[in-house]
Amino acid sequence: MSRIRHIRGTRLATAGIAATTVGLLAVTLSPAAEADVRPTRATAIENATSALADYATTLGLTAAQGTSVRDVIVDNDGTQHVRYDRTYHDLPVLGGDFVVHLAPDGTYRSANRATKAPISLASIVPQLSKAKASDIAVNALRAVNLGEILKQVTAKPQLVVDASHGTPRLAYRTDVVAKDSLGNPVGRTVLTNADTGRQIDAWDNIETATGDGKSLYSGAVPLETTLSGSTYQMKDPTRGNTYTGDAANKSDVCVLTVCISRAPATLFTDTDNHWGTGDSADRASAAVDAQYGTDQTWDYYKNVHGRNGIAGDGKGSFNRVHYGTNYNNAFWDDTCFCMTYGDGDGTQLGPLVSLDVAGHEMTHGVTSKTAALTYSGESGGLNEATSDILGSLVEFHANNSSDPGDYLIGEKIVRSGFGKAALRFMDKPSKDGKSADYWSSSVGNLDVHYSSGVANHFAYLLAEGSGPKTVNGVSYDSPTADGSTVTGIGRDKLGAIWYRALTVYMTSSTNYAGARTATLNAAKDLYGAGSTEYNAVAAAWSAVNVK
Repeated sequence: MSRIRHIRGTRLATAGIAATTVGLLAVTLSPAAEADVRPTRATAIENATSALADYATTLGLTAAQGTSVRDVIVDNDGTQHVRYDRTYHDLPVLGGDFVVHLAPDGTYRSANRATKAPISLASIVPQLSKAKASDIAVNALRAVNLGEILKQVTAKPQLVVDASHGTPRLAYRTDVVAKDSLGNPVGRTVLTNADTGRQIDAWDNIETATGDGKSLYSGAVPLETTLSGSTYQMKDPTRGNTYTGDAANKSDVCVLTVCISRAPATLFTDTDNHWGTGDSADRASAAVDAQYGTDQTWDYYKNVHGRNGIAGDGKGSFNRVHYGTNYNNAFWDDTCFCMTYGDGDGTQLGPLVSLDVAGHEMTHGVTSKTAALTYSGESGGLNEATSDILGSLVEFHANNSSDPGDYLIGEKIVRSGFGKAALRFMDKPSKDGKSADYWSSSVGNLDVHYSSGVANHFAYLLAEGSGPKTVNGVSYDSPTADGSTVTGIGRDKLGAIWYRALTVYMTSSTNYAGARTATLNAAKDLYGAGSTEYNAVAAAWSAVNVK
């Protein structure tokens, strides 16, 4: 449910290595060191730059390659983690990302690499023309939208090095977008071999998850607003000036990832600072839900994980509600740094502004700024699961009596015509009829919303354990692949482990086996090797057949 933007950095002359600065995030470890001895962001980047020069061979770096910093994390004990993207002769390398881990004194410890294959191409001159790559991508979009009349179809290929599908090779990454018969956006990213024209991979580039005011779903809620003259604005100055606007049931007009014109985000205003009626007939009611969801997601990441905003830079995003016509979707768009919500068709889905949908979608933004998990195959399932897992934890953290925390995804937005009580079920994902409970070699072939079931199931087991259980009035009964009994360690520890794994150890190509390793490393960092928590992570993965 997000449109992920890949950010390119500039190269430095030294060993082809470049560095750009990003936000700094503190992670609480035990025992914690004194804050005044922690390295700064700039120091961490300087240390990492030295490490890249010293360990270039180990990291597979050559003079033909450039790097740019995507994210920096400095633990309270001074340990540093600097995440990089990579280029080859100025071409972006898909799957070239890596994380450098440094000791508190700045010395190199280790690295996690999305690929260890050497990046060396005989030529960067493609045999396939850009026009042909565009045609291939357009046909791929039409193939997955059979029966739809697509309008305003546009495509623009970008030459890249694909290191995420085996031996690195020259490829075109083509983002193609269009509008369906209702004027709503559809899109596909197609990866094509730049020499043979064969499709390597393809995925949606609008990631979907079928996803004092009076709200539609969360009851009466507090809102921080801005007084401008005699008018109140739905803009929160305490959370980076996050705001909510009315899209007036219009849609974006985009060429690839560049939008020629966007649906409006006309700021909601009010004269008495009491917003909405709790009824969908009042357009401000959905806005209350959206603003409240943004507030609660911001608070969860800041108060629980120390992350100051989606990008970790203290800047607020914004929301657009009432987008499109009967639009059964919501999405995070990294190009506008904004959340967009449809009103639903009223038969299967209502307005998609529920709290867990907000947490889900905005977590796509967090993922895009950290691990940037590729939205296809097992990595795509982990991308979706990350949003389900952390989005559900946002709902629990909000502690709202009108929408208590649960392990159901989108339960508030579904209508009787949808045929089931929620979009997805974390305790036993197969209850939706399509999701996988356990890992198998074919899981990566599923739609990412269904392959996500493996990680969702792991997360439920890690937090709550196996067997029957009732949480906040909802009954669950979670099975295991091997008949084992798993004892949960609680939601707080689940969140801490998954967030650290995402931001420190996962890369764009992480699969389920890699996620097991990443979460075990995170548990070791937080609680110690051989700890109850560490063993519980291992047991929960084994229970979903990731061994």
